[in-house]
Amino acid sequence: MALPYELLIGLRYTRAKKHNHFISFISLISMFGIALGVAALIVVLSVMNGFQTELRARILAVVSHVEISGAGGEMVGWERVALQAAGQPQVVAAAPFVQAQGMLAYGPAVRGALVRGILPDLEDRVADFRPHMKSGQLDALQPDSFHIILGSELAHALGVSVGDRVTLIAPQGVVTPAGVVPRLKTFLVVGLFEVGMYEYDSGLALIHMADAQRLYRMDDRVSGVRLKLDDLFMAPRVARLLAGRLDVNAFISDWTRSHANFFRAVQIEKNMMFIILSLIVAVAAFNIVSTLVMAVTDKQSDIAILRTLGASPASVMAVFIVQGALIGFIGLGLGVVGGVALALNIDVVVPFIERVLGTQFLAKEVYYISSLPSELQWGDVTTITGVAFVLALVATIYPSWRAARVNPAAALRYE
Repeated sequence: MALPYELLIGLRYTRAKKHNHFISFISLISMFGIALGVAALIVVLSVMNGFQTELRARILAVVSHVEISGAGGEMVGWERVALQAAGQPQVVAAAPFVQAQGMLAYGPAVRGALVRGILPDLEDRVADFRPHMKSGQLDALQPDSFHIILGSELAHALGVSVGDRVTLIAPQGVVTPAGVVPRLKTFLVVGLFEVGMYEYDSGLALIHMADAQRLYRMDDRVSGVRLKLDDLFMAPRVARLLAGRLDVNAFISDWTRSHANFFRAVQIEKNMMFIILSLIVAVAAFNIVSTLVMAVTDKQSDIAILRTLGASPASVMAVFIVQGALIGFIGLGLGVVGGVALALNIDVVVPFIERVLGTQFLAKEVYYISSLPSELQWGDVTTITGVAFVLALVATIYPSWRAARVNPAAALRYE
């Protein structure tokens, strides 16, 4: 089937002639500008997705998907609560915990910490401490052993290592004739963990739940129950369902609420980066305007001949829309292919650049994440493609409209 003549003429105008190499050069600049902007946008958003996923994984190594806390910080009969929570099909594991503030002392060094009493076997099902152990084992926490595992930054601040003994000072005191004396207990450091989040590495200490109950005088009570789900993004929905089904007075929160500000900030940053980098695509797309304006000026006699042969203004406008859209489409295609290829292989490309330049972009001594993570999401690619193509089409409207308004008599007057 024959192609419309508007399409054929528009495609022909994209090829260089002897007297309009400069126009073709501007077209190439516009094309590669769009390609560069689209590729940069895909790569940057993929890297930000990778950072977001990596940080979320590190946070959830310590924070459970859903946490059920007893009213007043204490809960009786945690087994029943865990059994009721397990009735939800999304819940795959539950573990009790005792959590309280404490003060750790070693020689002259004193640091505040969040002390969490856990059952190692059950805790291993709701959190991922085990892969993040720098030294020691989680199983070293045994009842009545008074062993403790510290975050790496907390241990560094205290100046302790595995095998040292630290003093844990509980806020609950003992009333004596001399006044209130704080409760003290010496713990043996049996391990260090590092999850890569300073908040936890510098302020969290793990002990066995039985030791925590004795230290904080909780008998058989716990602070609450931590849950793990088969889909972490279902946490808000499961938390709402449990709030209406549990028969205990408890406060239920999920990981999206406990770190809402952090993930909201990451999402805002991602949106702002999308807007900023879209401006690169917009600048490149609107270079098409100058290309088409020069093409319209150069082709005025051709436009006049087409009009005298019966071409309508809409047909003339379509010719130049095809020319501009083709420039944008080729640039967009190159950008998508290059951006996707780079995003999928950034773990190879970045180390190669680091070796060539003899430097490291994310030094291990400074950053917890020492390599650029990348997670390509095809939804982002689709959005970027659509936005870039719309910008390229919008850029063709004004020059094409000017071409449609060319007066044939005036254009042919001096021909």
